Amino acid sequence: MNIKRFPLGTLWTNCYLIWDDSGDGFVIDPGGPAKEVEDFIRSQDIRVHWIILTHGHSDHIGGIADLRNLSENGVAIQSEDAECLTSASKNLSTYMGDALELPSAEKLLNDGDRLKVGKMTLDVIHTPGHTPGGICIVVTDGEEQILISGDTLFARSIGRSDLPGGNEDVLIESLKKLDGLPDKLRVFPGHGPETTIGAEKQYNPYWPR
Repeated sequence: MNIKRFPLGTLWTNCYLIWDDSGDGFVIDPGGPAKEVEDFIRSQDIRVHWIILTHGHSDHIGGIADLRNLSENGVAIQSEDAECLTSASKNLSTYMGDALELPSAEKLLNDGDRLKVGKMTLDVIHTPGHTPGGICIVVTDGEEQILISGDTLFARSIGRSDLPGGNEDVLIESLKKLDGLPDKLRVFPGHGPETTIGAEKQYNPYWPR
């Protein structure tokens, strides 16, 4: 499994490009102008199957227009955040002074869904709390496995719950869904550095005890 991180937009949202050894891949959360992502995809001849969104806030969807023509199957988002793509008020871009509205997603995801991208499997975990449609994704390629956590889980922290649609109690309940994952599992969050499940169990003050 190959992973490349692109911090995009004014909030330096982590956009991830993930692909297997055959060149089949997908993009997670293109949050701002994504020319460098497009250039890298073209230079490496990566076949992008999906653009997948961990949730619908504007800082995670702002670069979709730059990459959508490269995605064979289009855009996927959890069903409860689907309207964030088409509504500037739902994706909160109206509050940032630059209203963003995009076409609807080609696929709506739900808890337990599994996508296949080349040799990789992507298992969707619905983790609301930051937004109603927040998700985490377990990506498996042979013996290698990672977790894409979006704004559900950060290194030593969690996503905000004070924005419209947020709920801290619900977010803490969502963390319980991750508690059974292996301690050694690498975690790639929506903002900030990589971590592991084990480190968050030990050091994250929000982890459910």
